Amino acid sequence: MVTYLDADTAPLRNTGQIRLYGPEGFEGMRKASAITAACLDELASMVAPGMTTNVIDRFVFEFGMDHGAMPATLNYRGYTKSTCTSINHVVCHGIPDDKPLREGDIVNIDVTYILDGWHGDSSRMYPVGQIKRAAERLLEVTHECLMRGIAAVKPGARTGAIGAAIQSYAEAERCSVVRDFCGHGVGQLFHDAPNILHYGSVGEGVEMREGMIFTIEPMINLGRPHVKVLSDGWTAVTRDRSLSAQYEHAVGVTATGCEIFTLSPKGLDRPGLPS
Repeated sequence: MVTYLDADTAPLRNTGQIRLYGPEGFEGMRKASAITAACLDELASMVAPGMTTNVIDRFVFEFGMDHGAMPATLNYRGYTKSTCTSINHVVCHGIPDDKPLREGDIVNIDVTYILDGWHGDSSRMYPVGQIKRAAERLLEVTHECLMRGIAAVKPGARTGAIGAAIQSYAEAERCSVVRDFCGHGVGQLFHDAPNILHYGSVGEGVEMREGMIFTIEPMINLGRPHVKVLSDGWTAVTRDRSLSAQYEHAVGVTATGCEIFTLSPKGLDRPGLPS
């Protein structure tokens, strides 16, 4: 049975209960998320052929330090980088390295900053130079999946409505939804209840209530949905090596719908694509 509790009295660990945050929690998320969104904006001009993901990772660390924020991934469960950089057929959790980006690549950059105990979690896709139309279309479909999922968020609806909105659109566009990873509660914890599936039916899942905060982060493949995790224990790739894309926002359920905490202040939520 699902239980909900006041976030102010909840222990700082994932108990499986769903936290309901008040105005102070929403304000904390706004501040942390603003730093994340600003960093992702700055990266739009850095992503280019020849750039390495290690340089990007270093920028993410230094940007956080300059703004009094700590990258949440750094030393998280043994992960040694400040961001995840997932290129082409990498679905998620790609580890930055010294290999240069190449013309035509697509890369997801996932950033989470901790500011005053609050986690601002978001990711965007970036085209590297000129990309093929198939890749561009995948980015467009994936971003639309994210926004359709967000549009389904309102008190009284079930989280399955988010997944249903994403799955129905992705599959109508002849793409597939990754099942192995999902969105999650976020706030004072990096990963919390509930899980937010990116597929399913409207009547499934838990009831959304005002004060819930979670991420929506669909991973959409041009090919089949199946993935595998490489020997490093982190990097997830498509089994058929088809391109994969992901966009992510952190949202809070309000009395009438939801608030998107991680929107770009410069309108660069889908960098490199037509507005």
